[in-house]
Amino acid sequence: MPENNKNRADPFAGKALSQKEYTELTRALLSEKYPLGQPLAFVHTYGCQGNVSDSERIKGMLDEMGYGFTENVEEADFVLFNTCAVREHAEDRVFGNVGALKPVKSEKKDMIIALCGCMMQQPHIAEKIKKSYPFVNLVFGTFAISVFPELMYKTLRGGRRVFEITEKNEPVAEGLPVRRDSDFKAWLPIMYGCNNFCTYCIVPYVRGRERSRKLCAVIEEAKEIIAGGAKEITLLGQNVNSYGKGSGDGVGFPELLKMLNALEGDFRLRFMTSHPKDCTKELLDAMASCEKADRHLHLPFQSGNNRVLKAMNRGYTREKYLELISYAREVMPDISITSDIIVGFPGETYEEFLDTLSLIKEVKFTSLFTFIYSPRKGTRAAEMPDPVPYAEKSKWFSELLKAQEEIAAERSKSMLGKTYEVLVEGETKEKNGMLTGRTGGNINIDFPGDAALIGTFVKVKVTQAKNWLLTGEITE
Repeated sequence: MPENNKNRADPFAGKALSQKEYTELTRALLSEKYPLGQPLAFVHTYGCQGNVSDSERIKGMLDEMGYGFTENVEEADFVLFNTCAVREHAEDRVFGNVGALKPVKSEKKDMIIALCGCMMQQPHIAEKIKKSYPFVNLVFGTFAISVFPELMYKTLRGGRRVFEITEKNEPVAEGLPVRRDSDFKAWLPIMYGCNNFCTYCIVPYVRGRERSRKLCAVIEEAKEIIAGGAKEITLLGQNVNSYGKGSGDGVGFPELLKMLNALEGDFRLRFMTSHPKDCTKELLDAMASCEKADRHLHLPFQSGNNRVLKAMNRGYTREKYLELISYAREVMPDISITSDIIVGFPGETYEEFLDTLSLIKEVKFTSLFTFIYSPRKGTRAAEMPDPVPYAEKSKWFSELLKAQEEIAAERSKSMLGKTYEVLVEGETKEKNGMLTGRTGGNINIDFPGDAALIGTFVKVKVTQAKNWLLTGEITE
């Protein structure tokens, strides 16, 4: 039987090693611990596309350490939850799912349970995990992903719990391996962090200040993605419009978009998220000039009332936002616009909410991501008076949803009989011979077809529109 690692001195303790060396040491430990087969990892991601991209890099490192992967948590030797801190509901789900691992761990004592991501970057959350979930072995925040091999080695070797949530103001770590979830869609992070400090948002506190990746690193990864056969590349950042600030490359986001568009290959370019404060006509002109850039702009406005926008510290007005929308449609008449809305921000009145309602009716968004305000500990908004009961906010929320459903139904009807280029993303949930895909405007259409078409572009004519649900047929 292999000797217990917990009882052996670490010959590398105190020595400065590279993450590549830690990867090899971890791989050796795992080979010793699992001589009869490959250990399996289960990775589950909560939250935004940025978290999904982080998980792909973590899985790349796990792969290099020697792990295989499973979708069954009970089969796993290593379980990781990559967490989200944006809303209370997401945090509650994490605590519930972590608690459900306790009996699994009691049956499989060698299982390593790890938590990472935005939620763990908050000291009060990490402390709660330390005190209330003693069966969790490893906790690390958003700044520690690049040293994950070292943390894994310490966890496996030392047998003690490892916590690493130190905020680090360092350049973006490059060269991390990536194990992508899709063969034809790829996330490409171009920057991390946020300097905006919207009063309701925890992101600047858990992701740190804005840090852009070097231009050469972004271009090189894009080339690798294209060479791998990807048909869709989504550029990621807490605020992509801030790309390049302080990087020394002298290239801003509009220029980057043009440079990526010039790369050879048959692919689409998307990006998110774009902050209205920093969205410029230059960016919209760049989108219009780039034939590979999707005609889709996700531009969160959050509220249609200027007093509420100021209280949110959003840095723009209703009028400025509508001016951007008008210009976007002037240079790209076929553009699809989506947005985020917070209903019931502290101190918001029903009359102010009606300004939000009137804005969505004026803009006629393709779709909306709508939320009732959720207080985040550590943000300024969490300390603001909030006299409106949740039940009343829920009524406003329902009113907004009803209005957006009517807009979506109207938009769907306008697409009847028209043909769109669609990226086939997979089979529908019903597995009834129907495929589903998205247009360049980020609109889903279902249509009959062979599964062999998944990951390719096809032309689809819309034949039926029911509310926001579209059905079509492939045309030659």
